[in-house]
Amino acid sequence: MYLSTLTRPAEGRHGAGPVAANVVALGAVSLITDVSAEMVTAILPLYLVIGLQFSPAAYGAIDGLYTGATVLLRLVGGYAADLVDRRKPVALLGYGASAAAKLGLLAAAGSGVGIGLALTADRAGKGLRTAPRDALITLCTPPDRLGRAFGVHRAMDAAGAFAGPLVALAVLAAAPGSYDSVIMTSFCVALLGVMVLVLFVRDTPGPKPPREALRWRELLRGPAARRLVPASFLLGLATIGDGFTYLLVAERADLALGWFPLLAVATSGVYLLLAAPAGMLADRAGRLPVVLGGYLALTATYLLLGFASGGGLWLVGATVVLHGTFYAATDGGLMALVGPLLPAGLRTTGIALVQSGQALAYLFSSVLFGAAWQVWGTRPALLAAAAVSVIALAGTFAVLRPSERAVS
Repeated sequence: MYLSTLTRPAEGRHGAGPVAANVVALGAVSLITDVSAEMVTAILPLYLVIGLQFSPAAYGAIDGLYTGATVLLRLVGGYAADLVDRRKPVALLGYGASAAAKLGLLAAAGSGVGIGLALTADRAGKGLRTAPRDALITLCTPPDRLGRAFGVHRAMDAAGAFAGPLVALAVLAAAPGSYDSVIMTSFCVALLGVMVLVLFVRDTPGPKPPREALRWRELLRGPAARRLVPASFLLGLATIGDGFTYLLVAERADLALGWFPLLAVATSGVYLLLAAPAGMLADRAGRLPVVLGGYLALTATYLLLGFASGGGLWLVGATVVLHGTFYAATDGGLMALVGPLLPAGLRTTGIALVQSGQALAYLFSSVLFGAAWQVWGTRPALLAAAAVSVIALAGTFAVLRPSERAVS
């Protein structure tokens, strides 16, 4: 039974050999796109909370909606890609929408409503492209190499996230205070990513099911999806936004505002170093243990920020390492875990369902954490987040653990 691959690796080559050229091409697109995205988003929490004086609850609502609003579009993108059996055009539409959103930020001219609409358009593009992109990786990679393939892709993605804030700082150093220059540079970089997608990524069709089978209800009736969707929702509940983490680190360590964007850079650096090794470990040791281990690192982050005595650079370093480890173990690992458990003809829709479950739960967790921070203070809010995370991980293990019959 497929579910037995959750906790033990597939027989055979155990991830040996190079990844497909399509995986490298998709990784290059993600690298370039993340440079563009992180140029803008690295300073967003600081801008909203410090610059515009948003309360933690208000920031939590914006952060949750920012991600949660992509739920429907993830499903639309995944279903459309399976319906036409073409994933590249849907991914291209998503990358193009995110690039165009950068021009929307320029047109907003400081308007809060305009900025919100532009950010929503950017997340809408991400929602459309993510499932088709990940489905392309699964369709061009043998099942026993999926951890390695997603590890390589996510490492390239992390390289872009690492470089983005540095590029933004370089632009601001050349043109102090010119945020429009940062946004225009971000648009040009995003356009380059779209061009790489058009020129170098090949579409990989999957076995096309009968049209009457292309219904999400049919997918949910499958034994794998009945486990995967609840598990993804539980994992989403265990996650609070990066912005909260970085704001708490800056507060505890008394960082100067100019250092704030470098927290994302450092996290991405750890992610970059560990993503490929974590993917190979998942292929060898089992994907579920690696994913759950990543979420345990996230839980440790909450406890560290809430209860460690003192602050200083050691707290910054420990938080960055734990947070980067979380992303390295879970971002590609979860997709490598779910890919083989879904029928190839409905794989994009299935991946979209899993990602939507996470995004919907993240909406709730971010809003609730922001409210808890404002009402109770940071330490009780972090303790509550850690408790929810532990409960969610226990539930995920119970849902995804194969039966003895499946393992034997």
